[in-house]
Amino acid sequence: MDFDNIECISSSDGAEDEEIPSQHSHNHRSHQFSSKSQVQSGIAPATSVHELLECPVCTNSMYPPIHQCHNGHTLCSTCKTRVHNRCPTCRQELGDIRCLALEKVAESLELPCKYYSLGCPEIFPYYSKLKHEALCNFRPYNCPYAGSECSVTGDIPFLVAHLRDDHKVDMHTGCTFNHRYVKSNPREVENATWMLTVFHCFGQYFCLHFEAFQLGMAPVYMAFLRFMGDESDARNYSYSLEVGANGRKLIWEGTPRSIRDSHRKVRDSHDGLIIQRNMALFFSGGDRKELKLRVTRRIWKEQQNPDAGVCIPNLFS
Repeated sequence: MDFDNIECISSSDGAEDEEIPSQHSHNHRSHQFSSKSQVQSGIAPATSVHELLECPVCTNSMYPPIHQCHNGHTLCSTCKTRVHNRCPTCRQELGDIRCLALEKVAESLELPCKYYSLGCPEIFPYYSKLKHEALCNFRPYNCPYAGSECSVTGDIPFLVAHLRDDHKVDMHTGCTFNHRYVKSNPREVENATWMLTVFHCFGQYFCLHFEAFQLGMAPVYMAFLRFMGDESDARNYSYSLEVGANGRKLIWEGTPRSIRDSHRKVRDSHDGLIIQRNMALFFSGGDRKELKLRVTRRIWKEQQNPDAGVCIPNLFS
């Protein structure tokens, strides 16, 4: 993306414009390692068995098919191809020997979610654990910053501090939008990302994105909101965006997407306010050679109506 000479002018609720720097389910028990096989039967404790189930090459847990060489050394099926069918321990040819005994022992294990330290209280049979961890609500979030491929992960408070301190994003308190996005010579830039803005309202954090890209052959601008939390919580909120001038306007209303969905996934699904470049320049006024697009409106929380069983907007919180 082209980040040069991109400027976003923003204003918080009722304040004067300020410049923003541009940028280039299971039945679960209490937590403990457990195994149906007992130490007295000759099987090692579950912690030791878990170590046996660790692939010596990638150090990930092994799942069927678990391979072994003639000397009994094991490794996972993914790494078997990476080592060119040679045992990484003794260098003997691996062949196609399955370690059925270790696979059977794994069936008896119950282990905690690997996100236990982040608050997940659940334990799972060994072969169910991986599926749960891929969707665990306690798994870390990816940094929602869109201007670069940031690899930082963490919980929401950590990411908020990271966005503020490391990415220097614009932080706002309040639920209303009043942002003006500016770009000189907009026809020369097909792809651009403006500085991310983070809003704190209703005790939650939201990320407002604005960027230019090609939709098919048409150059467009897009604004959309992401919720810093899971999708189930994002559904409790709605937002609207408005652009307009000269007696005309476009309005978008929707539900913010969770940051579990990547910035690119949301953009490519077109889930937001999309403005064709010619229309955006018309709204900008003047000779249409400079983008000066103001985006307004607000976020609100949906309120559950206990009598009707439906959600009604709470616009006054």
